Amino acid sequence: MESYYEYRHLVGFEETNLVGNVYYVNYMRWQGRCREMFLRDEAPEILPDIRDDLKLFTLKCECEFFTEITAFDELSIRMRLEDLTQTQIGFAFDYVRLRDGFEELVARGRQRIACMRGPNTDTRPTRVPDPLRAALSRYAVPLAAGGRRVSESIGEG
Repeated sequence: MESYYEYRHLVGFEETNLVGNVYYVNYMRWQGRCREMFLRDEAPEILPDIRDDLKLFTLKCECEFFTEITAFDELSIRMRLEDLTQTQIGFAFDYVRLRDGFEELVARGRQRIACMRGPNTDTRPTRVPDPLRAALSRYAVPLAAGGRRVSESIGEG
C-alpha cells in the first residue's frame, strides 16, 4: 500500500495559458480536488456531517514549481498528511508527471485547513472528526530520525 492518496489528472487545454503551459491557479484547484476525492474515497462517513454543519476552511495554500507542464500531460497528485492537531490538518502534495513509464516531480505544495462548526455568521473551531483522523493516519508523512518529518529532513523546512 502506498503512503499517499493519489488523484490522477489529465491536463486539458482549458488549464493552460496563451504560452501553452499550465496556469498556476490550477495547481491550487487540483489540491482541492484531490482533497475532495480523498473524502469521497477514504472518509465517506463524514460527508453527511459536511452537508450539515462541519466546514473545512482553507487557511493556507502554497505551491513551489519545478518545471512547466502542458496540455495532455498526465499527472499524479499525491497527498500526504503532514501534521494533525486537535482542530487543523496540514497536507503535503507532490505533483508528478507520468510519461512513458517514468515519473518526474514537477511541483510540490502544502495546504492547511481548519475544522469549524456553526452557522456562517458564528463558526467556531471543532475537533477533527475521528473517522477523518483514522482515514488520514494511513497517509502520514513518515518521521525521520530526530522526530522531523521526512519532507523537512530533505531541505524543506
